[in-house]
Amino acid sequence: MGEFDRSKGIRLEHVHSWAVTPAEAVAIQRELLRYVVTENAPDEVRTVAGVDVSAKGEIGRAAVVVLSYPGLDFLESHLAEMPLQMPYIPGLLSFRETPAVLKALEGLERLPDLLILDGQGLAHPRRMGIATHLGVLLDHPTIGCAKSRLWGQHEDPGPQRGDWAPLRDGDEVIGAVLRTRTGVKPVYVSIGHKVDLQAAVDYVLGCCTRFKLPETTRWAHRVAGRWHGDQAIQSRKTCN
Repeated sequence: MGEFDRSKGIRLEHVHSWAVTPAEAVAIQRELLRYVVTENAPDEVRTVAGVDVSAKGEIGRAAVVVLSYPGLDFLESHLAEMPLQMPYIPGLLSFRETPAVLKALEGLERLPDLLILDGQGLAHPRRMGIATHLGVLLDHPTIGCAKSRLWGQHEDPGPQRGDWAPLRDGDEVIGAVLRTRTGVKPVYVSIGHKVDLQAAVDYVLGCCTRFKLPETTRWAHRVAGRWHGDQAIQSRKTCN
């Protein structure tokens, strides 16, 4: 995997092969976990991006849509299509989708201050969902925001917008179950990289307006799901 154009100030850390067996992928996940930073909010967030991937056959389409923050005005987007190198395997979806995401990011004018991915971060059996994996590779702030739970247990959060409950794996807190609209089912927020959990919750809530999902995710869904004029948007599994 080549590096980003350094003239844009974007580069990859901890580069590894994507042509790996499932056992090799698990070993890479465990190695990358050493580099995850779970503290500190980004210094200043003026741009935030939604990232989503849809699949059609063995081709993946990644969309990155950049919005202003906190205004949530559209700034730019980029699409990338490429063959999927790994079949769908629960817990290893980042190896299937991240190469296309990296290719899409290369098309942006600059890397946004914060990336919110439609998937898991630390809320993963090996603490290495796609948000964490991508964040470590870029050494850049990322958050996972998923529609469903992959791992962990939790109590129901309160009924009001902004209420949240810890998502736990035993005694360890691995995420937050966040109510983004009053009386609506919650989303699952987890640290990706270089963002603490409270900051992750605050940023996701700050990106939600009238809908359950943050505007970053809604924009990325719409863009990633358009296949050569197809109107239907394909939803991606969040078991990553």
